[in-house]
Amino acid sequence: MNILVVAPSWIGDTIIAQPLLSLIKQHNPAARIEVFAADWCAPLLARMAEVDAVVANPFGHGAFSFSARRSLGRRLAGADYDAAYVLPNSWKSALVPFFAGIPRRIGYQGEARYLLLNERHTLDKAALPLQVQRYAALAGPLPAVLPPPHLSSTPVQQRNARLALGLPADAAPAVFCPGAEYGPAKRWPPKHFAALAQLVASPASPAWLIGSAKDHAVGAEIEALAEGSAINLCGRSSLEQAIDLIASARCVVSNDSGLMHVAAALDKPLVALYGSSSPAYTPPLSPRAKILTLNLDCSPCFKRECPLGHFDCMNGLAPRQVADAMHI
Repeated sequence: MNILVVAPSWIGDTIIAQPLLSLIKQHNPAARIEVFAADWCAPLLARMAEVDAVVANPFGHGAFSFSARRSLGRRLAGADYDAAYVLPNSWKSALVPFFAGIPRRIGYQGEARYLLLNERHTLDKAALPLQVQRYAALAGPLPAVLPPPHLSSTPVQQRNARLALGLPADAAPAVFCPGAEYGPAKRWPPKHFAALAQLVASPASPAWLIGSAKDHAVGAEIEALAEGSAINLCGRSSLEQAIDLIASARCVVSNDSGLMHVAAALDKPLVALYGSSSPAYTPPLSPRAKILTLNLDCSPCFKRECPLGHFDCMNGLAPRQVADAMHI
């Protein structure tokens, strides 16, 4: 059986989708799973045992590109897929499997996708409160315990990542992930990250800041405020290298972000910081994760910026509280 999975466009959601892939493999051990995904998610999928190949999704966020999607779908028709799981709920995300003529096209009803999907599920949000449950339920009745996400990282890969970035091979770092793609309301303040670095870092156990190029400026601010206690690697490492750096960390502190889910999938001790968002929907899927949130009356607001202007949900999370949660 050849299966195409149309993946979400976000790093965290791609990891949250992995239990679905595991269930597909459990139901069909000989199945070949190919994932239609954006280039920036390919390094994650390469570290998932369930994924046999990645089919590049050339369409950016919000791009409709009807003709291009039709052309791509027709080109994929020769791949003889038996089924497609369409995880995004948008109408356009179901076009490629439809034009590829895939016999079974499975997903949630979404934006009136009556013709595009022929196995449509109706979402019961009360019965399936977690995003991971919603994805996994597309494979059938949920087991009592979902298989957890898991990314592979070998000692050789970890050593090579450090070597490429000029980092000491014997360090036992605390990794901080100060970014969050959705907006500043999800980000713990730079001064707090810097204070945390001063509390927990040492020459043998430095604080490494990891994130994308978009996080470089905030990483530089933290590095300056930390006065030698933190090293800014934001924008210096690829996602593949970030996976291996996180895999070799002694502990990870992260905002609610894609890298938080990476740390969870690598089974690292993790302190996850929540303010404007909620762990009731997309928590880190790891028993080693500790969630810190103040549960203020105004949160979660799910806004990109604090609508009240005070940002108490994150400002009030003290560095000492986070350090205590790290147990170091």
